[in-house]
Formats: sequence, structure tokens, C-alpha cells
Amino acid sequence: MAREKPPVVRLHELKPGQTADVFALLAEKVRNLTRDGKPFYSCKFKDNRRTVGCVLWADSPLFTDCEKAWRPGTIYKVRCTFSEHERYGPQIEVRQIREVQDEDRAAGLNEGEFFDRSRFDPAAMFADLRGLAEAELRDAPLRALVVGLLDTHAAALKQIPASPRPFYPFPGGWLEHVLNVTRNVVWLADAYIARFPEMTPPLNRDLVVAGAILHDIGRAAELAAGPPGQPAEPTVPGRLLGHIQLGRDLIRDAARSVPDLNPELVLLLDHIVLTHLTLPEWGSPRLPMIPEVLILHHADDLDAKYELYARHLTRDAADGPFTDRDPVVGKPLLKRRGV
Repeated sequence: MAREKPPVVRLHELKPGQTADVFALLAEKVRNLTRDGKPFYSCKFKDNRRTVGCVLWADSPLFTDCEKAWRPGTIYKVRCTFSEHERYGPQIEVRQIREVQDEDRAAGLNEGEFFDRSRFDPAAMFADLRGLAEAELRDAPLRALVVGLLDTHAAALKQIPASPRPFYPFPGGWLEHVLNVTRNVVWLADAYIARFPEMTPPLNRDLVVAGAILHDIGRAAELAAGPPGQPAEPTVPGRLLGHIQLGRDLIRDAARSVPDLNPELVLLLDHIVLTHLTLPEWGSPRLPMIPEVLILHHADDLDAKYELYARHLTRDAADGPFTDRDPVVGKPLLKRRGV
């Protein structure tokens, strides 16, 4: 009697102990060595709602195929058994694997399920952000600086994520995040200017809006967009310096070519970029010393964390009222409630 084929199941729908055929993108393949010096591969497969780990040891019958033929960024049909490891999270044991074929579409293959991207069109988001700069920045030289930096790095900004891993980690993520932060900052700045009219010196609205648009401009120099399905990779300057220092350098270099730009504004804008993370352990080389940083920091932090929560709640496939523990969120979230 012929052995019955396992069902075709979406990767994010697999249950612990289940053996099934799945379509999955090979997102990562890293060669490592055991303590005894034996090679093994640590791989990650994913769809748009779950990422699973897979380890191929040197004595695995698939080891040579993995080493020579498995290509990150490629979608495979995988026969596997799914498990949940207490420490390492979702895992699969691969039993058979091959690249997908055209006829797999009849069995449910949809390439769009494997490539994360922003929900919004990058060109439209860039136009909206540039429009905010034109409309909200009243100081003409400062406006010229901000718009000039956006235009210079437009191609990269439409492709890169907001961060390599934690939040908005997909093409278009930088624009989605910075556009949200800037819109919130405009509202918050106006609200606090109205509530504290006596503050001396007054909150500089242009400064905080320019800081919102440019606080992560260094990502354009720090990250290089990867091929479809692959994370952005740090550039050499990105590894050596990071996006905060690179952002300050981009601003200082561009400021030299803007006539009549107030040097004090540039200095304070530098300070905002350098300190918007607020704490050394979060990456800020200096502590914030002006109130404009407070508004930007909390708008930035809120948007980053909210996207993390929203993505985790939307994509979690766990049973029960709580999500699985996400390693970035650091805890499970309540997803089943009546209000």
C-alpha cells in the first residue's frame, strides 16, 4: 500500500507534532561549528506570519544539499515536522525539500505570502513626507536642508526598513515609520506650545518637526536593501559607526551647501539626532538637554512599539487567549478579549 502524502498546510498554521508539506521562504542560512569543530547549518524558513528555525547537522542526509544548493531568498516546498522549543521557539525538522514549481500554484502557492512590505506605496509615502516638510517648516533654509536630504536619498529611503530587525523591518518601513512620527510630532508640538506659552525659550516647532523627519536619516547610509525576502544588510560605515553618527554626518555635510542656514539651528538639530534615543544603553552618545527631544523620543518610541504589537497580534497563530512569546516584544500579548 502506498504511503499517504501529508496535507499541504500554510507554515503559520502548523501545530506542534504535525507533519505536513508547506511552502516556505528560506530567509537565512548560516554555517556554524560545534564545539568539536563539526560543521552545521542554522536556517530560518518563513511565510508572512511565522518564522521557524531549522538545524542541519553534518550527519544529516540533507546536509550536502543544504550546503551546495539551498539559496536564501528562494521559496521551497518542504515536508517537515513542526515543534515548539522552550528556548528556541518554533522549529521544523526537514524531511524532504525542493524548489517550488509552477504547478504548485494549484496546491496553494502564493508568492505574495512570503515577502514582507509596507502596506502603503513607498512613492506616495515619500510624497506625503516631502509635502509635510514643505508645509510645516517655516524657516526657509531649514526647509531647504530637510527637503534636500530627502531628495538626495529618495531611492534608498523608499526601499529600506525602519530598522534591520525589530520594528517596521520591511521595504518601505523607514517611510511608514518616519511619516507616522512626523505627523504625531506636528500635533504634539502644537499642543504643548499652546499649553506652555510662558516657557522660555519657547518650544521651537520647526526644530522638532525637522528632527522628526531626519532623526533616522542615517539609515540611508547604514543599510543596503536586500533582495526580495532578505533583510537589509549593514554597510561598512553602518557597521563601524551606526545610523545616529551617520545621520549627524549627513546633516552636517548637507548644511554646508545651504545659504543663510542658522548655525545654531544646525547644532540643535545635531543634538536631537544624537540624543533622540535618550539613553546610552539604547544608543544615544549624549543625554537630551532640550525639550524638543522629549516630544520626538516619545513619538518615535510609541510608533516603533505599536507596530511591534500590531504585527505580533495580527500574525500570531498560537492557540489560547495569549500570543506566543515574541523575542522582540519580550512577552506574550492578550489577543482574545470581548471589548
